[in-house]
Amino acid sequence: MAYTAQDVKELREKTGLGMMDCKKALEENDGNMEQAIDWLRKKGMANAAKKSDRIATEGIVEAYIHPGGRVGVLLEVNSETDFVARNEAFQRMVKEIAMHIAAADPVPHFVTKEEVTADFIEKEKEIARAQALATGKPAAIVEKIVEGKMNSIYKDVCLLEQPFIMNPDVTVAQHLATKTAEIGEKLSIRRFTKYVLGEGLEKRKDDFAAEVAAQAGL
Repeated sequence: MAYTAQDVKELREKTGLGMMDCKKALEENDGNMEQAIDWLRKKGMANAAKKSDRIATEGIVEAYIHPGGRVGVLLEVNSETDFVARNEAFQRMVKEIAMHIAAADPVPHFVTKEEVTADFIEKEKEIARAQALATGKPAAIVEKIVEGKMNSIYKDVCLLEQPFIMNPDVTVAQHLATKTAEIGEKLSIRRFTKYVLGEGLEKRKDDFAAEVAAQAGL
């Protein structure tokens, strides 16, 4: 094998493709990164890698309400042209991603890893540390637990890092890259908002005895 695990990771980041596709490309090209990308492009799989520097300013805002009306999502996905924005395949992809957001649990906070703030990471560390300490584990073990939690946090809170709900073998980023290659334009998720009915509200707790007493004039 003329390549390393880091090479596979780098190729995945450059192309947005799955691990097996990237391993195959590197095997076929003796570990040469550029040749592997060209090989994938010839297969029609890595067009997205050459579109990353383009600007996508068109697109659509999708509003998805889950049946029952308890969860709603607003999602903006951009394309390079209005023609693609009106494309049925593009619109179907946007709806599928909105459905993914509606189903995602816990609720994703960010689109990309770059959006994750230092304050958010520090807060998550404090929570993970408190939970670990509550189990009575030694301090050294606690810090390892916290480190492990932080290594996986992006998958929990970044939309693009999450396994795509309709095909858990790929992430949302990889699914987006595949659609970019198929449609032939740069596609990007810009922002989203998820609404959950009653989220953040304190549920009303009626005091039945007090209510009866009030009605009885007591």
